[in-house]
Amino acid sequence: MIYQTYQPRSPLSQFVELLWSREGENLPKAQSRLLPIGSMELVINLHEDRIPLFDSSSRAQIGSTNGMMICGTHSESFIINNDSKISMMGVHFKPGGNTPFFTLPAGELHNQRISLNELWQGRAVELRERLLESPTVASRFWVLEQFLLMVMKPLDRYAAIAMALQEFRRYPTTRVSEVTDKIGFSARHFNQLFRDQVGLTPKLFCRVRRLQQALDLVSGKDRVDWADIAIACGYFDQAHFIHDFRSLANCTPTEYLAQRGFHPCHVVLLD
Repeated sequence: MIYQTYQPRSPLSQFVELLWSREGENLPKAQSRLLPIGSMELVINLHEDRIPLFDSSSRAQIGSTNGMMICGTHSESFIINNDSKISMMGVHFKPGGNTPFFTLPAGELHNQRISLNELWQGRAVELRERLLESPTVASRFWVLEQFLLMVMKPLDRYAAIAMALQEFRRYPTTRVSEVTDKIGFSARHFNQLFRDQVGLTPKLFCRVRRLQQALDLVSGKDRVDWADIAIACGYFDQAHFIHDFRSLANCTPTEYLAQRGFHPCHVVLLD
C-alpha cells in the first residue's frame, strides 16, 4: 500500500491539516477500528461509489454512504473495511477547521458518518468526477486543493474558540473553567460555541486530546510502561487512564499496542 500526504497552502492551511491518499492492490482483507482524532474528516472512495458502514460491536455491515463521506468529529471508535484493492483520498481538517466548508454546526455531526451529497449536493459528484479524471496522485491533490478553495466561505471565527483550541491542544489537562475565566464567557455559552465549531464539548475534546497524546508517546515502541504514560498524560493513576482509554478506543492499551496499524489511530481487528 502507498500512503501519501500533501500539505495545503495558505489560506487552506489555516483549516486543513493535510490531504491524504491511499493506493494499493492485492492487499490482505481486514477490518480496522479507527480511534477518535478530535476533528472532522472527508473520505473519498475512488475505487467504487460506496463506503460501507459497520456496527461497532458485531462488526456486521449496517449500511453504506456513497463514495464521498463526511465523518463528523467522533468521541468513540468506528470500524472500516480494508479491501484487497483500494483507491482512497481524504481531507483531514484541523479541529474546528470544517467551519468554512459546511453550514451545518459541527455538533450536529458528532459521531456521525453521512454521504457528502447531503451537505454539498451536486458539488460532491462534481468533485469525485474531477478526481477520477486526474491520472496521478499529485494531480488529484491539486484538484482537491483547488476545489476546497472554491467552496470555502468567509468565516467570522471566534477568537475565544481559537485560543481555547490552542490551549487544549498544548495542555489537554487544562480545566475548562480556567479558559472561560480568561475569555470572560459563561460556561454554557462557551460550551455551545465550542461544540458548534469543533463538534465536541470542551471537556470531551480534552479527553480525546489526552488519548492522542498517549498514542504519540507510545509511537514506535514495542514495550511500554503504561503507568508512566498515565502520569505523563495527567491521569491520577493507571486505572483511570485505562478506563478512559477503553471508553474512547473500545480496546485496552495493551490490545492497541499489539494490533495498531499503519496509522497510529488504526487498530487492525482479528478474525
